[in-house]
Amino acid sequence: MTNNGLDKTNGQFENPLVWPLFEVLQETVQEWKVHTLSTYLIEKGLLTPLDESPDKDLFKRNFLIMNALYQLQTELYPEQWLQVEAMNIHLFPERSSGYSDHVIDTAHPLREYYLEWTNYQVEEDEVRRLLNEFWSNYRRYLGGSTISSMDRIQALKLFGLSESATGKEIRKQWRKLAMQHHPDRELGDADKFRVMCEAWNLLR
Repeated sequence: MTNNGLDKTNGQFENPLVWPLFEVLQETVQEWKVHTLSTYLIEKGLLTPLDESPDKDLFKRNFLIMNALYQLQTELYPEQWLQVEAMNIHLFPERSSGYSDHVIDTAHPLREYYLEWTNYQVEEDEVRRLLNEFWSNYRRYLGGSTISSMDRIQALKLFGLSESATGKEIRKQWRKLAMQHHPDRELGDADKFRVMCEAWNLLR
C-alpha cells in the first residue's frame, strides 16, 4: 500500500468510479454506452473535465470508465454478470437466466488495455491526484464530510483488521465490505456504506 493516497495492489489503482457506476447499473435495466455513462457521471458532479484538448478529454474519460467497469466486473463475478462493451454495458440481475454461461476472459485485449494504468498516458502522480479528487467528490456525493474525525486505528477496527494488516489485506476487506453494505445490494445499508467509505479513504 502506498502512503500518498492511493492503493496500487497488483498494479491497479482503486478506481472510485466503480461505486457510482455500480449504483446506476444496479438501479436501471437499460443498456448503457460509455458516453451515456460519462454524461451521467458529469451530471452527478463525479466527473470533471480532464484535459484542455477535447480529444484527450474524451480519451481520458473513456479510459477511466472502462477501467472502473472491468474492475467492477471482477468484483461482481460470479454472483452477477456485468457485460462490458463500449456500446453495450449491462448488469444482469443476480442469478438471472443466461448470465451464468459467461466467464471473464482475463486475456481479452481490451480488458488488458484498460486495466493497465500506464495506458492512461499521464504520470503516476497525476493519476493519484486525479483519483484522490474523484474520491473527495464521491464522498460529498454520499453526504460524507471531507474532514473525518476517524483515525487509522478506528478505521482498521471498523474493517475488523489488526494494526499490522497489510495493504493487500486492507484492500481485500474494503472490497468485501463495500459490496456487502452498498445500498443497492439486497441487504445493503447506506449509512454503513458511507462510514466504510470514510474508513477506506483514510486507509487507502
